[in-house]
Amino acid sequence: MTTHVTARGQITIDRAAREALSVKPGMIAVQVVAQDHLEVYFIPAKHRRSLFGALAVQQPGTPETWETAQERASRSIAAEA
Repeated sequence: MTTHVTARGQITIDRAAREALSVKPGMIAVQVVAQDHLEVYFIPAKHRRSLFGALAVQQPGTPETWETAQERASRSIAAEA
């Protein structure tokens, strides 16, 4: 496919090329001049999905101190030995 460059310097990326490269709206296009041609690399945009709740709470209640966690880990290791 051929396309004309607009007055603003824009071109259209062919649909087949977009589909082959999985180019989606919001991706970042990195342009590199390589000798006599232009190379374009597409980087996925950062996701906007929340990760809230992705990690399950292991023990409900108040958080333990570092000393308490170390003591509990030491007892667990001693019990396995």
